[in-house]
Amino acid sequence: MKQKRTQQRGDFIEGKGFYIILFLCVAAIGISGYYLFQGLTGPAGGFGPESAVSGQAEIRQEEPAPIQTEPPAQETTEPQTEPTAPEPKEEVPEDAPTSTAYVWPVQGEVQRDFSLEVFAYDDTMGDWRTHAGLDIAAPAGTTVCASGKGTVTSVSLDPMLGQTVTVDHGTGMQTFYANLSETVNVQVGDEVVAGTVLGTVGTTAISESASPDHLHFEMIEYDVSIDPMHYLH
Repeated sequence: MKQKRTQQRGDFIEGKGFYIILFLCVAAIGISGYYLFQGLTGPAGGFGPESAVSGQAEIRQEEPAPIQTEPPAQETTEPQTEPTAPEPKEEVPEDAPTSTAYVWPVQGEVQRDFSLEVFAYDDTMGDWRTHAGLDIAAPAGTTVCASGKGTVTSVSLDPMLGQTVTVDHGTGMQTFYANLSETVNVQVGDEVVAGTVLGTVGTTAISESASPDHLHFEMIEYDVSIDPMHYLH
């Protein structure tokens, strides 16, 4: 009997039961598909038009507010001034005199001025001629001193100006002392300074023998005679 019931149950499964189970499976698939479709398109799914709008709103709300910063301070620049060109320096020869101050070789009045452009009458020679130095009045035997620092470069007896001494100051300048006594106190190569005794006033200058006692004094700069009055102090 028990074996007979088991056989009937198997027949049922092989018969109508198979189609019932198949129907239930199809129905379950359909229901599942329906709810899935509703979830994708409905408001609950979050993909419909309303969801899109609300999503955009949420995104806008989440955007951080722009941070307001103060505008950068404008840099103030001082007006530029054009650089001024340095004043040109006066070019001075390397061997130019370092000082234009020279002392008087003797103290006395000037008997005859320096004159290379204007002729003056010469009592001794009896003609009109130029004069390359100063004739400074001083009695014979008056001490004659160097006008500045330098080196004695010549001691000689000039046929016209008598006993002479020349001092080179090493800067393109030379001083020339004439009408000295025959005996002098220096020789070639001696170093002298302003005030060094060179000799004394004499009467050895033949070309100026008609003039009162004096020292004939010249200054030569770069081999050109110049007016001693511009340099003596």
